[in-house]
Amino acid sequence: MPTRLLNRLTPLCRIILGVTFVLSGFVKVVDPWGTALKVEEYLAIYGFEWLNRLSMGFSVWLCGAELMMGCMLLFKVRIRLISIFALFSILFFTILTFLSATWLPVEDCGCFGDAVKLSPWGTFAKNLVLLPMAALVWYRYRPDRIFAFRPVEILLTCLFFSLSMGIGIWCSRHLPLIDFLPYKVGVDLRTAWLNPESERMDEDREQHETILVYRNRRTGEVREFALDDPEWQNDELWEWEETRTHFETPSIRPIISEFALRDPSGDITEEVLRTEGRLYMICIASFDRVRRGCAHRLRMLIERADREGASVLCLTPGPLDEEARHAFLGSRPVRCCNIDVHTLKTLLRANNGVVVLEDGVITAKMNCRDIPL
Repeated sequence: MPTRLLNRLTPLCRIILGVTFVLSGFVKVVDPWGTALKVEEYLAIYGFEWLNRLSMGFSVWLCGAELMMGCMLLFKVRIRLISIFALFSILFFTILTFLSATWLPVEDCGCFGDAVKLSPWGTFAKNLVLLPMAALVWYRYRPDRIFAFRPVEILLTCLFFSLSMGIGIWCSRHLPLIDFLPYKVGVDLRTAWLNPESERMDEDREQHETILVYRNRRTGEVREFALDDPEWQNDELWEWEETRTHFETPSIRPIISEFALRDPSGDITEEVLRTEGRLYMICIASFDRVRRGCAHRLRMLIERADREGASVLCLTPGPLDEEARHAFLGSRPVRCCNIDVHTLKTLLRANNGVVVLEDGVITAKMNCRDIPL
């Protein structure tokens, strides 16, 4: 390639790469929970579920590194080193998305988080376009020295690293800075659920089944049980893994139609959404993993709700006893119901927290550590 053409194309390719990495990294770093769930999906596909405990840390690092790489490309900070990272990362994800689109298909690659949904083939095409750009940028700056840092580059590198990783860590411990999900603050959940846009949503709503997934403590066997199956209630033999809501209709549904709540009496979704006034929906991923500090905040929340005359309901994918009630550090027992584990993570990006409804409208969402005392 002629030197003059190379010098003209390289800045354009560098800017396109930088903007792409910044946009992709930012929309994911503000919601590391979403990327962690996508990482767990890929780990399950490739048989590495035992690494799930590392998914959140990897998510923060991956999203932060992507945002940092985009910033460094735009500002030409250690451009040769970053161009190498950019080239190898795009090459890796090109191969990964090709596998996702062919032999091990996934519904969404998670490239732009929940902000923009791309199919695996769409993401693969995007990577094919970016790959020669990354190669061109690397080729242009390959004569540069890799480790000769200037003071301004050291300062910018530290700034980009602190900003990228800091945002990810903060959002993982609290809630996303920007909520791209269907259950964001301001959504009228009652209207969206009770008045669907199509009759198909009504059909979907009636055709679902709650499944409990348990692991045999002795053999490690994983089995699915119906909600009314008494066998899973043997705590000495079975350990709860997750709760799923299976839809019989294969069509793609608006995700709010998947919002389903059940207790031992049956489906209570409409009853809950028609609750007048304020309703505190306490979200608990697992009662066994609620820390004492969180339980204390939830007890204070329940007491405050009683003074306000508000309603309180606990949502969990975990198993419920016959009474379906739970107390937090001596609080009054709160009514509990089951929710699909994936719906719960879409409703609230936290293991434990609260979602506040006012006449069916979501008015607030809080991680448990942010609930005021």
